[in-house]
Parts: sequence; structure tokens; C-alpha cells
Amino acid sequence: MNALRNSVQLIGNLGQDPEIITLENGSKLAKFSMATTDSYKNTQGEKVEETQWHNIVVWGKTADIVENYLTKGKQVAIEGKLMHRSYENKQGEKRYITEIKCNELLMLGK
Repeated sequence: MNALRNSVQLIGNLGQDPEIITLENGSKLAKFSMATTDSYKNTQGEKVEETQWHNIVVWGKTADIVENYLTKGKQVAIEGKLMHRSYENKQGEKRYITEIKCNELLMLGK
């Protein structure tokens, strides 16, 4: 059961081209947003779609794959864990963000 702690699996589409950052030590970081969509029927029997957006962070060799093969709209499956962090914006206000640190990535579709 330890493997289930803080484990996230999603299938969705990239909402933007990945942002690639190369650090001073040469390692790479890729960031992108990903949309997942669920659908259900409301009480009137109408189909309703609900889209959730997720911030994805990818490090190392997997970031190289993201850089070379992924673009806006591509469908992917990811496995990772939830990460929460805070930062200060330019105005000095504290902001909070939730991201998914991707450990595994599978490209789907064409």
C-alpha cells in the first residue's frame, strides 16, 4: 500500500506547448498544463462535460522526451505525485500552486 501514497494517474491533452528550462548544471525541466475531461448526464438527461486543468512538471530525461515530441493538443498518460509549493510574485504577494511531478509519461494517439 505504500506505493499508493500520493500517487496520481491522468490521461489528458496538453493545453500549451511545453516550457523547457535548462538549469546551470545542464539538467532540464519541462512544464505544461494538461486538461482532463469528464462527462455525465444531468437531471434533465443532458450530457455535461467538465474540464479540469493540471500543472505538470517533468525533470531529467523525461523532460528531453517532452521537449522533442510533445506539443499543444497531444494526448498523454502520466503517473506522478502531487506537490504543493508557495512563492512570492513581483508584488510581494504569497501565491500557492499545486503541481504534479511526473515520474512516467506515455504518449497516446497519433
